[in-house]
Amino acid sequence: MAPRVLTPPIEPDPPPPRSRPRPTGAFGVLDIGTTKIVCLIGRVESDFSLRLLGLGWQKGRGVRGGGIVDIEEAEHAIRAAVGQAEDMAGTRLREVTVNLSCGQPESRLFNVQWPVGGRAVTTQDIRRVLQEGRARAESEGRDILHALPLTFTADDAQGIADPRGLHCETLTLRLHVVDALSTALRTLGATVARCDLDIASMVSAPFAAGLATLVEDEKQIGATVLDMGGGTTGMAVFADGQLLHTSQIPIGGGHVTSDIARILSTPLAHAERLKTMYGSAETSPDDEREMLPVPMVGEEEHQIAKVPRSMVVNIIRPRLEETFELVKERLEGSGLARAAGTRVVLTGGASQLSGAREMAARILERTVRTGRPSREVGGSGGVAVRDLPDSAAGPAFATAVGLLAWVAGMGRSLQDIEPEAERSHGLVRRFVGFLRRHV
Repeated sequence: MAPRVLTPPIEPDPPPPRSRPRPTGAFGVLDIGTTKIVCLIGRVESDFSLRLLGLGWQKGRGVRGGGIVDIEEAEHAIRAAVGQAEDMAGTRLREVTVNLSCGQPESRLFNVQWPVGGRAVTTQDIRRVLQEGRARAESEGRDILHALPLTFTADDAQGIADPRGLHCETLTLRLHVVDALSTALRTLGATVARCDLDIASMVSAPFAAGLATLVEDEKQIGATVLDMGGGTTGMAVFADGQLLHTSQIPIGGGHVTSDIARILSTPLAHAERLKTMYGSAETSPDDEREMLPVPMVGEEEHQIAKVPRSMVVNIIRPRLEETFELVKERLEGSGLARAAGTRVVLTGGASQLSGAREMAARILERTVRTGRPSREVGGSGGVAVRDLPDSAAGPAFATAVGLLAWVAGMGRSLQDIEPEAERSHGLVRRFVGFLRRHV
């Protein structure tokens, strides 16, 4: 009897490279906010570090509550900010990655199953389950901003980051989808198109702020980022290295300024000065004795009233308390209060108000710190950017720096698959292309 010859099993094709190629050359990002508009131009170096090449910023115009309300005014501010950054970097931009804080963004989780039939999971399987998840998440009048794969389950094996090469009957994906109103995205796209720029991608503003300010351990054990801007306060929950939830509250630092101006009958510019120089969310024994000059609306310049500092503090406190109480409600309503851990990171321009950190810790019952971008590896921020000037190293620039990190590939799972590649010719880009051809 002839000896039996054992044929070695056929090995599946090796998986494709799992790392995303770094972007080549200079790239630009645009943070369009209520109080300011920022353009940064960066580059990824050979050692994968980020370097800032250009910076431009302008006072916010034509924007309210994170959304465009006057296209012409917003266009002028964007053009000026982009021009400053381009001159500093010595380059011209054709496209930018833009933050999104308009359009009533919503965050939802989906569990999506895909039949594999006992064979090894391939890249195509992952693309198909992602497409199925996006199709299920589509809602009339809304566009998907992010479709982020959180974890996979291969039959009964759970918590898998990348299932390629595993054999299973059914592949299940836990998908995090962030979407927003289509009309708001169209307006944003039209405004950027008027500046002779294409939108490469849009990124949730609090997500970007988290990329700039959270350290890796905070992303793993759980933390909540509060991006306190001029018109809105964005919330992003991170755990297990992933973005699990985002939400937005329509209250920001501009509302505090408006409260001061209305109650004291003083111009908005002076109300902002009072808030910045003397404002606080916490009382002190000297508040009653310290008198502040307050010019009256419509009066002569020499007609200046005097009010105790305690009056300004008592205007600020209720608005900040309302903000943090709403954050607490949103966090508890998301069902992720435990996953979010015990840490909160405050960032954004409005987070710099004196006493905000202490009030947040008391109301949210969590450990709170202030987050800002870092200029050094291992610094207090989630991403280090070389040549970042002092003026851009504060909490107010966290979202813009986080956009740079996103373009460089940070914060993305399954980077070589590009989950959002299917919408590269989606509604916003088609609309922007139409404008560029016909307007």
